[in-house]
Amino acid sequence: MNLFPIILAAGQGTRMRSSLPKVLHTIGGKPMLQHVIESCQQLDVEKTAIIYGHGGQQVRQVIEQAFEQTPDKAGDLLWVEQAEQKGTGHAVAQAQSLIDDDALVIIAYGDVPLIKSETLLQLAEKLEDANLAVLTAIQEKPQGYGRIVRNAEGKIESIVEDKDASEEQRQIREINTGFIAAKGADLKRWLTQIKPNNAQGEYYLTDCVALAVAEGGVVEALVCEDPLEAEGVNDRAQQAKLERAYQAAQAKQLLEAGVTLLDPARIDIRGSLVSGKDVSIDVNNVFLGKVVLGERVQIESGCVIKDAVIGDDCCIKANSVIDSAIIENHCDIGPFARVRPDTLVKENARVGNFVEIKKSTIGKGSKVSHLSYIGDTLMGADVNIGAGTITCNYDGVNKHQTTLGDRVFIGSDSQLVAPVTVGDDATIGAGSTITKDAPAGELTLSRANQLTIKGWQKPQKENK
Repeated sequence: MNLFPIILAAGQGTRMRSSLPKVLHTIGGKPMLQHVIESCQQLDVEKTAIIYGHGGQQVRQVIEQAFEQTPDKAGDLLWVEQAEQKGTGHAVAQAQSLIDDDALVIIAYGDVPLIKSETLLQLAEKLEDANLAVLTAIQEKPQGYGRIVRNAEGKIESIVEDKDASEEQRQIREINTGFIAAKGADLKRWLTQIKPNNAQGEYYLTDCVALAVAEGGVVEALVCEDPLEAEGVNDRAQQAKLERAYQAAQAKQLLEAGVTLLDPARIDIRGSLVSGKDVSIDVNNVFLGKVVLGERVQIESGCVIKDAVIGDDCCIKANSVIDSAIIENHCDIGPFARVRPDTLVKENARVGNFVEIKKSTIGKGSKVSHLSYIGDTLMGADVNIGAGTITCNYDGVNKHQTTLGDRVFIGSDSQLVAPVTVGDDATIGAGSTITKDAPAGELTLSRANQLTIKGWQKPQKENK
């Protein structure tokens, strides 16, 4: 099929009470408009038109940046400006010159983030036996939505907007979602006939239904099984509602893949999460960007994991943050650890509580167990870092590297002032400040002489 999606994304969204254009507000960590574009592109379309208006340059910039990783897809986007917002019919008319007569046009909305590509395809397939297809839904409380008006035979006659509906029509529970599909030549003809004869004084795209019926055309409806899929976001409450629906769907996919979720209602995936077998995820974890978990990984509660790869048999303990890092097999991280970008933790290593690591390699079997900062460090195997150790990597202008050989032992409360190298099997005595390279196999330390002042008296408070 020659499918041509047109996504309406020009609205201001005043009820969001935000300076950010409505379609850029996020669901699952991605702008709502991006979700809709991705659903359309899954139909293998050659081009997708986006009608933009309010905050237009910002909308274009954000979306184009989001698709930078897939430039072939970003190139498929055709941006059409709607300088004045005069209704949905007026918006679609701005792209009229882009519509081929033989195209099957799908009209979608940038603030309806849960729409599925399968639903859009089913809507377009209705055009095999119809001139116009309308996506509808059954709502318990249809207030605010356009109603689907059918005749005695159950055929669609028109769509009446809520503000223009009679009391009898307002009792109808089948509502218009806004999504339609039409043949290109028909749609272009109807667009020229729409008049702003309504309470809003706008050009309603829904008038195409009555125009099609008047011509003797066939109008078919596809009833959306899940009304949430076709629900738009108009305010923060609806955004929160759809966020939870989106997260529930992500949790369901994980459960079906064999992941143990201690509470499926308390997980947030704002990107993609790929998991191996027998993974267990406790409550209140947030996954951002692209996260890959190996087999038998345990994620304890309250962790934030972003753009990370975590190997088999790892345990990420409570309240840890992992950002743009690789954790190899059989590692323990946390609790309360922070692993920052460009860090590699090799197999069988341990990063303990209140440890921060940045742009470093933690060697195989090495341990950084307590209260330490390791930055710009290349660490060998089986190194032991004592509590309170700091790599002093920043001189106020430049960052410098610390290199630790294999089997190095760093005593507690030590400072390694980079650039510095500690050789294999070296020991650094507790409380040392190391400013020069430490030789392999030797004990290196720096301490002031310990003194005891005899007869010293503690200060006393004065009696007043």
